Amino acid sequence: MVRPLVNTRQRREVLVAVTAAYMLVQLSSLPVALSLPTLADYFSTSIDDAAWIVIIYLLMLGSLVLLAARLGDRYGHNRIFLAGLVASTVGSGLIALSQELWHVVMWRAVTGLGAAMVMGNANAILAATFGPEERGRAFAIPVTGARLGTLIGLAVFGLFLQFLSWRFVFVTFLPLGVLAIAAALPMLKHPRAPRVEGVGGSIDWFGGILLAGTAVVLILSGSHVHEGEESFLSSEGLRYHIPMHFLFLALLATFIIVERRMRNPVIDLRHFRQKPFSLALGSNVTYHFSMLATMTLIPILVEDGFGKSPLFVTVVLLPSQSLGLVMPMLAGWVFDRYQPRYLRPGAMALIAGGFLFVGLAAPHISFWMLPLIMLPIAIGTNIFNPINNATVMNSLALEHRGVASGMLETTRELGHALGATAAAGALALALPSTLDLLSSEAAQPFFIQGFRMSSLMVVFTLMFGAVLAYFHRLPAQRQATAAPAPAHMGDD
Repeated sequence: MVRPLVNTRQRREVLVAVTAAYMLVQLSSLPVALSLPTLADYFSTSIDDAAWIVIIYLLMLGSLVLLAARLGDRYGHNRIFLAGLVASTVGSGLIALSQELWHVVMWRAVTGLGAAMVMGNANAILAATFGPEERGRAFAIPVTGARLGTLIGLAVFGLFLQFLSWRFVFVTFLPLGVLAIAAALPMLKHPRAPRVEGVGGSIDWFGGILLAGTAVVLILSGSHVHEGEESFLSSEGLRYHIPMHFLFLALLATFIIVERRMRNPVIDLRHFRQKPFSLALGSNVTYHFSMLATMTLIPILVEDGFGKSPLFVTVVLLPSQSLGLVMPMLAGWVFDRYQPRYLRPGAMALIAGGFLFVGLAAPHISFWMLPLIMLPIAIGTNIFNPINNATVMNSLALEHRGVASGMLETTRELGHALGATAAAGALALALPSTLDLLSSEAAQPFFIQGFRMSSLMVVFTLMFGAVLAYFHRLPAQRQATAAPAPAHMGDD
């Protein structure tokens, strides 16, 4: 299953470097959120101010990932990838030395920039090294590394925060970052693939900056950075979120108009006329929509619906992360060997069914049943992720791997932003305006009911994504065009 992927030195070097990078990026995303209350207490500030270490990271990653991929087209994906690892590692070390919260936020922005450079180019590097018939397995290995990074963070960071210091959370990134840099250095010696005319030319900086601004507004439109109650329906929330949504739409329309007039746009909009590419990206949005909805809704269900402490959220999420050590490779092998048409839509339908079952069962079960009944979500998630990454990268010709890689990560962040916003909004609709007057025990049924409504919204979104995945077909000529560069060519 794995042996053909590591039959050359270059392939081994690429897999080790990209897997270590995935671990570093994943370790610095979800688990870091655990440190927000501790940071707020340490710097004697509010949790809202401390939340900027998460917001700024997402802003940098989501807004710059496509531009980073296009820089890879121009200067070499391996070089930009390595520079991203250096930025992430150095930024994490400087965070650990910070004496003020704004120092933490500033260096956290540097790590977000590094993550954008890494993730924007990692998929392109894999696509240049492995052919379409083996990318399911090739993409599964870094995904497994990402799951391992999350498990390490969930297991270790809580102990650091409880018994040591928040600084140890960020110090943890240093040895892993150094190892990832050491693993990536040999890739600089890989011979370059021949350039294709019209690809990797001058950078459309104006379009890149405009796209980054559009992504920033989208992410902020789903974040509660306004005054007053953290709600989409409060007077403060309405005055903030509605104009931000309209601003996003205006910027998006402007970006499309500008890019249509550019000779060498940051993204050629004609790519979206290719049905396989557009459908694969649409599925990617809906999948990551459900993932952030999960991360938003499950803690609320556990803490507010069942009255448990935050520690029990880890108990619920642990099975999903643990299955991520096995399921992605199995799914990748099935995908590469049989190319089953129904695997991707089936995985999304499985996630949707899991959400539906959890939403219907939540009012009638004990907390300890949650990890068990969430297994369908965990299985579907770990099947879909690696094979959809491979599908997106297979949907464009190899010379456009920078665009495919950048859009894969851009739609990932788009799904995250929409999922968090929609889940919180649907939950808010189910909660009474007098919720603050109720005791914790009296409010629990309302949170469970809100979770049920939000789950139904996620179910319908996932089923739409399953339909997109069902109608996705990769033409035979695209497979031929997307054939990889020879094994000795790993970068451009």
